Amino acid sequence: MEDVLEVYSRPYDPLRPVVCIDETNRQLIGEIASQIPMASGRPRIYDYEYVRNGVANIFMMFEPLAARRYTAVTDTRTRNDFAHCLRDLSDKHYPHAEKIVLVMDNLNTHSLASLYSAFAPVEARRFSERFEIHYTPKHGSWLNMAEIEIGVMSKQCLKQRIPTKEKMAYQVIAWTCSRNSANRSVDWQFTTEDARIKLKRLYPKI
Repeated sequence: MEDVLEVYSRPYDPLRPVVCIDETNRQLIGEIASQIPMASGRPRIYDYEYVRNGVANIFMMFEPLAARRYTAVTDTRTRNDFAHCLRDLSDKHYPHAEKIVLVMDNLNTHSLASLYSAFAPVEARRFSERFEIHYTPKHGSWLNMAEIEIGVMSKQCLKQRIPTKEKMAYQVIAWTCSRNSANRSVDWQFTTEDARIKLKRLYPKI
């Protein structure tokens, strides 16, 4: 826990950006009957019946100090999907960074070994050398600021019924661009000193 909190206390360095990464999945829900559109004094009305169209996965890559996030909507959340997110961080979003500092939870796909399942060894090694990894502790995924951003996205973007992966990708990209343009970030206040006081029960007694 203190390792992650110390990472969050680092000053902003564009050559060593701190990026939090996490993912969530959402059910794709289609309408059986047409909606009744919103009118004066009346909200939009959905029919209670719906059809399930499968599930889509959303990756959240969030750099809190730059108030910048990147998202990707995929069919699955396999090692290959995660590896392609790392590739995009390395070569597309942060090509000039000396080292990309990643904060993430301990999901079994969240490792640099995933790169070797998606790319040739030489390329996988090149990508792996671009990252510095910091894991949140078990039962401590709340320390990952990407999880906070996913919560905001869920409330502002994903509460409606979205029938297809393509429409979900459109909605997520629009939300991402809007939030980036507004320069929205997370006001993180929890420090190592706070942890030693408020979570004293978790520390060994000497």
